[in-house]
Amino acid sequence: MPTQSVEDYIKGILKLESAGGNVTTSALARHLGVGDGSVTDMVKKLSEKKLIQYEPYQGVKLTEAGRKIAMKTVRRHRLWEMFLVRFLGYSWDEIHDEAERLEHATSEELERRLDKALGYPKSDPHGDPIPNERGGLSALRARSLPDVAEGKSVVIVRVSDENPEILQYLTRLGLNLQSHLKVVEKIEFDGSIIVRVGTREIALSARLAESIFVE
Repeated sequence: MPTQSVEDYIKGILKLESAGGNVTTSALARHLGVGDGSVTDMVKKLSEKKLIQYEPYQGVKLTEAGRKIAMKTVRRHRLWEMFLVRFLGYSWDEIHDEAERLEHATSEELERRLDKALGYPKSDPHGDPIPNERGGLSALRARSLPDVAEGKSVVIVRVSDENPEILQYLTRLGLNLQSHLKVVEKIEFDGSIIVRVGTREIALSARLAESIFVE
């Protein structure tokens, strides 16, 4: 079984790969909040274990074995997030750190029972898809809210969980997954967006709007 540290590194590489471009050791260090030296040492170990491909100054890339571990860790993380919300009353801004701890202590059998208890969910409380048992991941068709033209009506299907304060603020605004809204106006000079939700009009900052994904 991979260690918690290995799982954290592998999952971090997967996330950076998904964002596009080469995954440099410095980018991985920033993402994980550790020193460059620590990353270099771990990257060499992961390369020796055939979990990544690593070339100095060229970045790192997951191998098939590494990707399998990463997807398994992501699957368990998102299943736990759903469990915490559905059964333990956590809000969507409280679950990330708890799921980070639980994902590393989950056996194959517990994962199967967790999935069954939840009714085999396809996505987590933030709208991120949950990988299946084979590591397959459904493609997201959602668009970022700033990409939606004025006058269009859309439904929120995913919200970035990078910052819990964003999730808390959206909750105060009464916005969550499956909220229906209409793009009323896009303010060019600062990137903010005015949306209508029911009879209310709400101003969303550019940063907030970029965290919302819709269909």
